[in-house]
Amino acid sequence: MSLPKVSAATVLLSSLWFAAALPAQTDATPATSANASKVRIVRLSEVKGDVLMDRAIGRGMESATANLPVVEGSRLQTGMGTAEVELEDNSTMRLGPNAAVEFPKLERMPGGSTVSWVRLMKGTAYVSLLKSSPGNEFTLLFGEQRVTLPPSSHIRLAMAEDSAKLAVLEGTLQVQGPSGMEEVRKKRTVTFNLATAGELAVANGVSGEPLDEWDKDSASYHSRLAMVSSANNTPYAYGMSDLSYYGSFMDAGGCGMMWRPYFTSAAWDPYANGSWAWYGNAGYSWVSPYPWGWTPYHYGNWSFCPGMGWGWQPGGSWMGLNNMAMLPVQSGSGGGGSVGHPIRPVHPPGRTEPTIIPVNQRPLVKSEVASPESFVFRKDSAGLGVPRQTLGSLNKFSEHAMTHGQATTNIYISAPGGNAGPGARGSNGAGPVGATIHRGAPPTMGESEPGFGAAGAGAGASNRSGMTGSGRTPAPTQSSGAHPSAGPSSRPR
Repeated sequence: MSLPKVSAATVLLSSLWFAAALPAQTDATPATSANASKVRIVRLSEVKGDVLMDRAIGRGMESATANLPVVEGSRLQTGMGTAEVELEDNSTMRLGPNAAVEFPKLERMPGGSTVSWVRLMKGTAYVSLLKSSPGNEFTLLFGEQRVTLPPSSHIRLAMAEDSAKLAVLEGTLQVQGPSGMEEVRKKRTVTFNLATAGELAVANGVSGEPLDEWDKDSASYHSRLAMVSSANNTPYAYGMSDLSYYGSFMDAGGCGMMWRPYFTSAAWDPYANGSWAWYGNAGYSWVSPYPWGWTPYHYGNWSFCPGMGWGWQPGGSWMGLNNMAMLPVQSGSGGGGSVGHPIRPVHPPGRTEPTIIPVNQRPLVKSEVASPESFVFRKDSAGLGVPRQTLGSLNKFSEHAMTHGQATTNIYISAPGGNAGPGARGSNGAGPVGATIHRGAPPTMGESEPGFGAAGAGAGASNRSGMTGSGRTPAPTQSSGAHPSAGPSSRPR
């Protein structure tokens, strides 16, 4: 797995920035709760662009990748990029570009409820809490303020040098600061003067911001798929949103029921690509590169079923940072022959040695944007590179890719503010920060684009059409890698 390249100067400057920022914060070291455990199940669930992370191992900022565990004391910083952190109950926190956050308190109480304290130090953060775990506590810190978020809350907090603006999208919050306690209800915006302790102003209404649709789509993704797992009485809810979207359970005959990711053949191996990440006393932890690669590498087991390939089965106990025991005892034989699993490093990294060690026993296959108007799904990519939900259901694309090696579909890219089409595409092929890839062709002038209101008008969240990314799309392209349902024409109808 290739790690993002970040210069030593960038990491040094980032570390110096955090060191300078910390003394100005309050509650730098919250007291440990009585009888609390520090064992949590929190992960960096999505990384796009320039994202750095201090994993509280004494190395400062390092390049971040998806599925890195987040432990107490961790810090996260975005440059020209975005990041998402997922908690045990599928509640999430998202960071926009040029933001910084730290996690001074992550605990689990004896009864199983969790206590999470998160401090925003700069930039914009969104927090969306689900209602599934009413006993959990989430506290957001900024400046000298402390905000307690109840279940079902959804907020946006933007930090500037001398001010902060808290928008309550859902829920009723309790804001505690130097001037006392303030209750803030849904659809209210609170502006704080950070230079004058305790000074704040509450206004009715919430103005739209460019990243609101990205946040809303992401929160909806977790909420919708979390309800599916809840309805099925699924006990392994951690990361279930991604399992539901990027794969499915199937009856593997004599092997029983197994979950398999889409876009995988019998030759694909779940441990051929990834990395070992060092976490102090816990040792090396296996980190998967796949968007669904959280729960199947911390719970249950992988088994090889002849004729089908590797599949995951739930069961047993949850494994935290030390997930070495998840490695299968021996590999199976697929189309590519017997595959050996990665060997866990024995010794801690030296002072000048990397703390994240890439493993690539095979070339890493990735699905990706092929042009401003097309997306290609590749066989054995296992969903790597496929954006969440905006390309619609993946099972038919997967079937076609298994037969033909790849499948393609027409797309357009929407930038925050309503810009769509080839001009919105960024240099990395996925569009600018906060952009969304949709299946089909961009709406014509005057039509409402899914998730962005009138095309080119920069409409805010209140003008959202309510359609999904595939709700107004033509059939995928008909080519050597086309979706099987495509019509005879390769051009949008």
